[in-house]
Amino acid sequence: MALTISELAKSGGVGVETIRFYQRKGLLPDPKPSRQPRGGGRRHYGPDELRRLRFIRAAQTAGFTLREINQLLALDSTNDRPRARELAQARLKALDEQIAELREARQSLARLAKECAGGAAGPCPIIASFE
Repeated sequence: MALTISELAKSGGVGVETIRFYQRKGLLPDPKPSRQPRGGGRRHYGPDELRRLRFIRAAQTAGFTLREINQLLALDSTNDRPRARELAQARLKALDEQIAELREARQSLARLAKECAGGAAGPCPIIASFE
């Protein structure tokens, strides 16, 4: 399977510029030149690059920074499971903190919405609470 940059981008759900950005950051390797005589100078990506791209996107969704993702990718070729586990546990802790903050914000908004629905005269407390 040989993919052009646009095919890799489409398969990974990103734009071509994102691929180039990841290459500049060292997250994706530079593509291999075509070995076909009429390759037209095109460079191609294989299944390993697609797998790596999908991992990068999933790790970003989990909230890892590009620096952390680079570390995880480097750990992929080693047996340093403790370091990978440490990074994952730190990310879990950060997510738990974000979830707690979001729950608190949700409770506050639910309380304000209930107060606003009370029908009392005057301005809605939701708007006043954000001023």
